[in-house]
Amino acid sequence: MKTYEQQNTGRTIVVRLDSGDDVLASIKQAIAEYGIKDGYVASGIGTLDYCVMHMVMTTGYPAVEHFAKWDDKPLEIGSIDGIIADGDPHLHMVVSNDKLAVSGHLEPGCRILYLGEVVIQETIGKALKRIKNDRNINELTEA
Repeated sequence: MKTYEQQNTGRTIVVRLDSGDDVLASIKQAIAEYGIKDGYVASGIGTLDYCVMHMVMTTGYPAVEHFAKWDDKPLEIGSIDGIIADGDPHLHMVVSNDKLAVSGHLEPGCRILYLGEVVIQETIGKALKRIKNDRNINELTEA
């Protein structure tokens, strides 16, 4: 285990997502527009009509990933959260319908059905980045 102390919080950015907006692209756009280097997504809620996320399917290396897709299916976003390191978000999400809830890594192409709301919190302290380790996993580390 390794820890990284962030000394302070900076700006809080609230993002409204409208029908048709790509969730990940919109979050990345807000991060770029506000020049956020490090932080986290504190909250994300909304509805989707198209969703793509991936999850691991094995416990060995290299990991085998499954890309789950829902096309023209209404889904509720129960949460979006994750870490922003060096301007790059690593985000997971929980979505549900009336029968099940599923969690996975947020992928491009998740499209807002009615509305979405995301809160981005900037952190100030040690600069962070991700580097590939010897198992090809993007590991969080100090910049």
